[in-house]
Order: sequence, then C-alpha cells, then structure tokens
Amino acid sequence: MKRWLLLLVLVLIAAAVAAWLVSAPRPLYARADWRPYEDGGDPGRGRVMFLAGGCESCHMTPGQSDPLKLGGGYELDTPFGSFFPPNISPDPQDGIGQWKVVDLANALLAGVSPEDAHYYPALPYASYSHMRFEDVRDLMVYLRTLPPVKGRPPAHRLSFPFDIRRGIGFWKLLYFHPGAPADDPTQSREWNRGRYLVEGPGHCAECHSPRDFLGGIIASKRFSGGLTADGRHKVPNITQGGALAKWSQSDIETALTMGLTPDGDSLGGDMAKVVRNLSQLPKEDVAAIATYIKSLPAIPSAGK
Repeated sequence: MKRWLLLLVLVLIAAAVAAWLVSAPRPLYARADWRPYEDGGDPGRGRVMFLAGGCESCHMTPGQSDPLKLGGGYELDTPFGSFFPPNISPDPQDGIGQWKVVDLANALLAGVSPEDAHYYPALPYASYSHMRFEDVRDLMVYLRTLPPVKGRPPAHRLSFPFDIRRGIGFWKLLYFHPGAPADDPTQSREWNRGRYLVEGPGHCAECHSPRDFLGGIIASKRFSGGLTADGRHKVPNITQGGALAKWSQSDIETALTMGLTPDGDSLGGDMAKVVRNLSQLPKEDVAAIATYIKSLPAIPSAGK
C-alpha cells in the first residue's frame, strides 16, 4: 500500500473514532449510584412541574379523556418523520415503573435514556435541561402516584439519516446548552420564577420560536413565533415585538388560565392543552410567567 493511501486510511479511522467519541451520550448521573437521589421529593411540587411542563399534552393515552393516563402514543408529525411519545405511567413493564430518579434526571437534563442512548429532541430536553434536579425528583415522585397504563406506542417512523440516533450527539453540540440559570439579582423574585418556568419546564420557546433546517431554535429569533411541529400552522410571537405588546400582564394571565384574548377570541389548537394545564397552577406561578413574558424584548415576528 502506498504511503499516502495508508495515511489517508489512518486519517479516516482517526476521524471516525473522534466522531464516535464526540457524539457519545453523556448522562449526568450514574444509574449504579441511584440510591442517594431517591431521598426526599414532594408530590405536590411535582404536580406543579407536571402541569408547567405539559407532560400530559404529549404522553396522554389517545382516545380517552383522562389526562393522568400516560400511556403515550400521540403522533407528533414533523418534517423529520413521526414521533410517538412513550408510556410514562408507572407501569413496570410498559412504562417507567422501574425507573429511578436518576433515569428521569438523565432523560430531562441530558437527553439520555436508561439504555445510554440519545433521546430525540422531540422530547424538549433542550428546555427541560434548565430545570433544577430537585424539581425533577419532585416530578418523579408525582408520576409514581399516577395510574399504571398497559401498552406501548409504535416505534418512531423517521427517514434516513434522522433514524440514526447517534447523530443526535452532533445536534447537541450545536443546540444543547444545559444548566439551570442562576437568579438575576437585578430582577424581582417573581420575574426570576417566571423565567425559570418559561425557559425550563414550561419550554415555551420550543413552540414559539423559529427553527433552522436541522430543527434547532434560531437563538436571535427566540420567542418571535414559529410553526407547529407539522409545519402547517403559525405559532405567535410572544415578545413585545408581536401582538402581546398591547396586552397587559393581566391580559396574559387571563389568556393562560381562561384561554381568552383581550379581543374576546379563544385560544385553540395545542394552546388549549397548555391552558388546561396552566389554569391549575398556583396563581403566583401564573403571575410570574406573565411577568417574564411581558418583559421579553421586542423581536420582529419570524419571517418579517
């Protein structure tokens, strides 16, 4: 073999090894060390995280009306294919009944499964990763109080190359920036709570922001409006550069809890599920969310 050809082969092998290492899943917690993380947890606070996170919106079993039956299977139709959120009920075979707190923490905070594989960002862990571990533990304690549901949803139906999970490791290098934000001492306690709920468990930016061709949020246009997962409908701009510039904080609170706009219109589509959840939050949390949303700097609506 000629020297240059041998060198080329060695370079390609080195590049492949480097790519494999760079794209590896990186859980935050070792499952072998699960015991200390099981201590504590409050189901009442966990329920707040459940509602703020809209867990039932994607994981509720289709074809029935109980939002606490989390058998999964709701189809998320996207440009990359169809995703089917899993069963997250406490069923030990079909759900997450055998999961530990660290398993849920790795899923939400690192986007890594108990099998040490990347989750697709259809699970909005790019936002959930801004949650505090204590809130994830509370959420797990609450999920364990819900009814077990039998059955598993279909496998994702994705086109090549999006069906290669390892590729998500490269996506994370571009778009995944985990870590709970520190409170801003120049802002009020209400504002800081609102930022945490909106940017973390509430994952509002996931729907209200435009995305590039790889499905990553365009950071400079965050919250300026986007498209529904299937790309067929517009999601509004919620910065002060959109219609909400004319809304008061009270108007935002009313919209989030009653689904009514200042003009008397009703919020429909996926937002109806959000309202169903947020209407059950403590009033101070809804006020905090409205405070933060009202403070978002003006950005022209996406596409303008």
